[in-house]
Amino acid sequence: MPKNSKAVKRELDDDVTESVRDLLSNEDTCDDSFKKSSLIVGGAGGDGEGKDLNGDMDVEDGGSDAEDDAARPAWNSKLQYILAQVGFSVGLGNVWRFPYLCQKNGGGAYLVPYLILLIVIGIPLFFLELSVGQRIRRGSIGVWNYISPRLGGIGFASCVVCFFVALYYNVIIGWSLFYFSQSFQQPLPWHECPLVKNKTTTYVVPECEKSSATTYYWYREALNISDSISESGGLNWRMTICLLAAWSMVCLAMIKGIQSSGKVSEDTSDQA
Repeated sequence: MPKNSKAVKRELDDDVTESVRDLLSNEDTCDDSFKKSSLIVGGAGGDGEGKDLNGDMDVEDGGSDAEDDAARPAWNSKLQYILAQVGFSVGLGNVWRFPYLCQKNGGGAYLVPYLILLIVIGIPLFFLELSVGQRIRRGSIGVWNYISPRLGGIGFASCVVCFFVALYYNVIIGWSLFYFSQSFQQPLPWHECPLVKNKTTTYVVPECEKSSATTYYWYREALNISDSISESGGLNWRMTICLLAAWSMVCLAMIKGIQSSGKVSEDTSDQA
């Protein structure tokens, strides 16, 4: 009996160890399967998170674009935009030069080809310029570079033209300021020719008598020109101050972009 009991005990121990090994092996397979399933789930979640991150990045990019659009200055009202375009389109040439050209080239007959070209070429190009500017929302150089990098020179050329136009326009504004400052007199200084008094006689300046009072005042008082091109004549400090005032007014009107220029356009229209 003892021998049989020992044998039975050994068999039982062997069965227990085998069952324990089987359980351990099953646990290992369960752990492996769990790890694989967790990796699969994690990968799917990672892809989802990646998608979410990409979506968030896209949203952030879209938000940054929206912020850039919101950060760009815009017109406060349609009236400011219309007045700014009118001020850009209508200049001194339209007011002074056009009637002269119309009268010189046939009067009313000149208006026929002018209106045809205005409808066929002028208005479409002007509308194209405005629509492209509103769509791209960039400056002259940036718009042409956006359309084609090879056309960027057109933007630079237009800026150079605007610079030269600003030069002589501000000179004209300086002349206007000078005449405005001199108009607070009675009588006006260009109303009549100046007189030269001697001990015995008083006579009119011969140069003014040969031309007119306004012409004499313009050349000799306002411009203070010299007798010949070889003579510099010195600095005309009164006209220099007027020119500096004109440039200062333009800088103050444009210092904040369309925010300040739009207000200037609207204020001038209200005063008119």
